[in-house]
Amino acid sequence: MDDALRGALDRQPLGLCGRRHGQARAIPLAGEPGAELLNERRAFFQNVFGKLLNEVAKRTEERVAPKRWFRPPGAAPEVAFVAACTRCGDCIDVCPVHAILKTPANGGGLAAGTPYIDPTTRACIACEDMPCAAACETGALTKVPWDTVHMGVLELDPQRCITFQGAECGVCARACPIGEKALALDDRGRPVLKPEGCVGCGVCVTACVTVPSSLKLRLA
Repeated sequence: MDDALRGALDRQPLGLCGRRHGQARAIPLAGEPGAELLNERRAFFQNVFGKLLNEVAKRTEERVAPKRWFRPPGAAPEVAFVAACTRCGDCIDVCPVHAILKTPANGGGLAAGTPYIDPTTRACIACEDMPCAAACETGALTKVPWDTVHMGVLELDPQRCITFQGAECGVCARACPIGEKALALDDRGRPVLKPEGCVGCGVCVTACVTVPSSLKLRLA
């Protein structure tokens, strides 16, 4: 223990807390020797335990309700989403393009009956008013700004994309409902992905002219 902190603990000013070997143990007050060091150590342990708790929560979520489905926009974290969703189907009913499906009972586990999106078949079109979230009464989905939504992470296969073979296309960029903030074209007409602006809707995935698509989404 540092001399400054040891000396502070051996004194008995105001702020007595607990006992040590029958003696009152003093906690250094602000401005006293050892106080700053004590605060630094306190902050260190709070940071360490905070990271530990976050890791435990993450691993618990992966075991209890592993994320295996692309959720509609505004979805809560997976464990909270699965717990809050009543499987009512209201979000499914209001989707204008019928992009929201119901997780099958067989293989869905704890998530069975909850809404999900399959971007390889029918993409979310990023409705401005987010009707699916507006229809949810439990908080499983909440209406949030689109620039905070990341349903999935977009990836491009340049070996499959025809623009990398010298052909003209640009269909994906023209189809993107977010625009150049999410997906642009370089001066050679090739797609440029912008993860910070992409909401993971999947419109570009289904719009791509190659089979299978040169673009794919993976779970965030």
